[in-house]
Amino acid sequence: MGRQAVDNDTALLIIDMQMVMQQRIEDGRPHVNGSAPTAIEALAAAFRDAGRPVIHIRHAEADPASPLHPDAPGYPPMACAREWPGETVLVKTTSSAFPSTSLETHLRERGIAHLFVVGAVAGFCVNSTVRSASDLGFAVTVVTDAVIGFDLPSAGLDARTVFDVTMGLLAADFAELRESHAIIADLSRAGP
Repeated sequence: MGRQAVDNDTALLIIDMQMVMQQRIEDGRPHVNGSAPTAIEALAAAFRDAGRPVIHIRHAEADPASPLHPDAPGYPPMACAREWPGETVLVKTTSSAFPSTSLETHLRERGIAHLFVVGAVAGFCVNSTVRSASDLGFAVTVVTDAVIGFDLPSAGLDARTVFDVTMGLLAADFAELRESHAIIADLSRAGP
């Protein structure tokens, strides 16, 4: 924590922005940051323009009935999270992007020490990935307006409560919280 600058050792990490998230929003599932895809698209463009890596994480389930099975309509990336040629795409089978992928090795081999994290879902895969990254010694910034959060009906919790508590816990010990417009401004000043 304590490091907000967008330096040469930074990367944008886009987590689980797959069509199932778009389907949840379109189906009217209570959520926070429905405009996150727009923020993610702008951030990805700014990171690319500045010559910084954009890394894509996708979640896959082996169960053919799962909306995240690779053959399911919910699996492909949303438009905001489509990789450009040469960008890294890692497929995970765990909540955190670290234990079931080569993400840690990938980052260390490239000298990436600071992750700017965006995507879905705040209380689940974003949360677990941010905590894992911090535990592994990476600096982490969560871009709050570029993270989608959903309600947790099984616990009687609305989307805003889940999102705010998750962000509060991450800020307390695991990450800095920033908005996309500030990061984009930093990137435009830093240049490639």
